Amino acid sequence: MNKRFTLQLVIFVICTLGLSSFTSERNTYPTDYFISPVKSVIRLSGTFGELRSNHFHAGIDIKGYIGLPLYAIADGYVARIKIQAAGYGRVLYINHPNGYTSVYAHMNEFVPELEKYVKQIQYEKTRFEVDLYPPVDSFQFKKGALLGKMGTTGYSFGPHLHFEIRDTKTDKPLNPLLFGFKVEDNLPPRMHQLRIYHLNEKAETEHAFTESLVWKRGQYGVRSDTINVADDRVGLALKVYDHMNGVRNWNGIYDLKTYVDDSLMHSFEMEAFGFDESRYLNAHLDYEEQVSKKSFFNRCYLLPGNKLSIYSGSDGILQLPPNQSTKINMVASDVAGNKSELEFWIKNTGKKISKKSPHIFNYVLPFNEESIIDNYPLFLHFPEGTFYENLYLKYHAAKEKSSNVFSAVHSIHHSTTPVHKYFKIGIQAPNIPDSLRSKAFIAYCDTDQEIINFGGTWNGDTLITYSRSLGDYSIMMDEEAPTIIPVSFRTDMSRSSRIRFKIEDNLPTSGSARGLRYQAYIDDQWVLMEYDYKNDLLTYRFDEQIGRGKHQFRLEVSDDRNNVKVFERSFTR
Repeated sequence: MNKRFTLQLVIFVICTLGLSSFTSERNTYPTDYFISPVKSVIRLSGTFGELRSNHFHAGIDIKGYIGLPLYAIADGYVARIKIQAAGYGRVLYINHPNGYTSVYAHMNEFVPELEKYVKQIQYEKTRFEVDLYPPVDSFQFKKGALLGKMGTTGYSFGPHLHFEIRDTKTDKPLNPLLFGFKVEDNLPPRMHQLRIYHLNEKAETEHAFTESLVWKRGQYGVRSDTINVADDRVGLALKVYDHMNGVRNWNGIYDLKTYVDDSLMHSFEMEAFGFDESRYLNAHLDYEEQVSKKSFFNRCYLLPGNKLSIYSGSDGILQLPPNQSTKINMVASDVAGNKSELEFWIKNTGKKISKKSPHIFNYVLPFNEESIIDNYPLFLHFPEGTFYENLYLKYHAAKEKSSNVFSAVHSIHHSTTPVHKYFKIGIQAPNIPDSLRSKAFIAYCDTDQEIINFGGTWNGDTLITYSRSLGDYSIMMDEEAPTIIPVSFRTDMSRSSRIRFKIEDNLPTSGSARGLRYQAYIDDQWVLMEYDYKNDLLTYRFDEQIGRGKHQFRLEVSDDRNNVKVFERSFTR
């Protein structure tokens, strides 16, 4: 072998390796830099990129118990501390020297020095929820140092650590399982159902149906091997979940590839995504199936307005020649490399089927254009990109005889249509008395006939709010104050470690409406009450702020329309 040929071969190998690294960055992450945030075996109740309501899961959920110690995965400093009543609850962000940030959410408590720092600022700002960015040299931790304990704070149902790794510069979440954390997993994903969409030239669904899958000859298939369709343009979606040793959870997969006649056509990979992309989940899945049946299908073709960066290959739409069978293989994998395969044939019979009735609509709203509907007394403004495909919007208004409804009920299309951006709703109501205007709100009636307060501000005689839900809207009044129910409060609190109340509003809130606000005082001094949103609980833990003796307690709770409830009573400590 001459030197020139050898050099060419080396260059070829280097270029090939470089291309491999570019097309799949799994090998570029450090797999021996971080240690586990727990000292127990890692068992997962949630995986990265898992399909959730309106968002992709941005980390992994590590199972455990309240009080399980949590540790720094590497040397670093505390870059951020956030306390929320919902969301991530008590969450800690640590920046590491290698350019990554680790995130520890739903914690029950931090180590004492962090607790002291947070509490001091909460008292300075007289509020429970805070978002703090300590100076870089304030709190530094070595690899393996104790950070605090696992909990279930925020919007968490059951104790676990929601754990993330992010790129520090971009704040982009990355799949933590690509960093070498050891999770026992030799179980392949399980495939459940296949959904088939007959599409027109605009990729709009004209007909859809679902096929159950069967296990045969070591892989998944459909019952008759061949699926007959009557269109030359078809899309597919797959319901599939990952499974792991030692847990019963149905978790999200890592990637899904679609092959047509043994050639890769379309794939997606849950390696990373931006938070600004996360709501595009509603274009990735079959939103109507998810809302109406709680059924999560991974769509394997692109809606026109889907801007997710997780895909590669074509748009995924099958082009089927008439009277020919096309071989389809769909391969689902987890991070550990376990795979499951679905194989079937699909045939365009050319025989047209009975499709759903033609669109009956009032307006056509292009997904890539701004749209305004000014139809007195209703005003709607949809920014460009509000929808993932063209919307053939149905609208009608109906008079409502209920005593607390102060406008017609405006039916704005269907709640099963996904909405990406907030759109503006204005309802004119010139006949509402001035004495009631401050109590008026735009009400949304959901599919369970529950009334939701979407808030609203007046602009002349028009009440305006913002929403990301289509459905039924009207103007209603809220003059009812929140409720305050003592859970742990007595005249004699000398043997108690805490005061606790349950606070509730008569209406849930969404859109522009805010939730309950509260302030608590003991002897006219503000005291810190922790708010557990999911359980409607307020808790004050006795500390050095309150000494022994007789005290006066006062709790004020207000809702979105500024209805106020006050609880005031004396107690002995």
